[in-house]
Amino acid sequence: MIIAVLVLLGLCFGSFISALIWRIQKQFATEDKKLLKNYSILKGRSMCSHCGHRLGVRDLIPVISWLSLGGKCRYCHEKIQDSPAIELTTALLFVLSYLVWPYGFDEEGLFLFMVWLPVLVLLIALFIYDLRHMVLPDKLTFILLGLAFVQLAGLLIFSEGEASLLWSALLGVMALGGFFYALFQVSGGRWIGGGDVKLGLGLGIIAGNLSGALLLLFLASAIGTVVSAVLLLANKASKKTQVPFGPFLVTATIVVQLFGPVIVAWYQNQFLLI
Repeated sequence: MIIAVLVLLGLCFGSFISALIWRIQKQFATEDKKLLKNYSILKGRSMCSHCGHRLGVRDLIPVISWLSLGGKCRYCHEKIQDSPAIELTTALLFVLSYLVWPYGFDEEGLFLFMVWLPVLVLLIALFIYDLRHMVLPDKLTFILLGLAFVQLAGLLIFSEGEASLLWSALLGVMALGGFFYALFQVSGGRWIGGGDVKLGLGLGIIAGNLSGALLLLFLASAIGTVVSAVLLLANKASKKTQVPFGPFLVTATIVVQLFGPVIVAWYQNQFLLI
């Protein structure tokens, strides 16, 4: 039953992610303030991205509507911009998070899981948006930062104000946000964008401690290096091609959040670290 609910939630939130990405981009691109209300995230009505026709309930059923329409708009018959891949991926990650959740489901673990699900939604949205538009929008990174503080506040309540949690979070922020800020300043924004700095601040808190933050940074860099090398070898990119770093950060964050404790424990055991 829990898995079925998570699948349903994942499909619905995946559909929301597709609409969210489109609306934020339209807000950036629209100069006429009168039209901005049409692209409001909270108040805007669902519409076709091509003809602007308002969509009904039968057009918005995750996966099923897309399949029944053959991937085309019911009204203008243009190809729907997003496939069900986002919806299915979100549902898969919701279920995977539940199956491998490393913090258990006592009161504290359940709290962390309930915060993680909206964080995961934002991470997927940031992944896709940065991949498509080479930008990490403030509207998403600031919400993520807010959720990171909610997580920290909750942990402080459960630990009855243990000061070490604040120190661990600070170290995580310094390791990620501080490192990215230094790169941004040294390169004048050529190596890394301001959005990555803001994202790093939130992810540093979510990582929870220095080891988690360093593992996240290592994995993001390793994934980025491998992907860039593959693109170069396949002649899909050149040395001057800009590759967004956000998707690598997002991927590394998901790995660290779900498997970080196991990876850190394995590393300590292999190298006889305490």
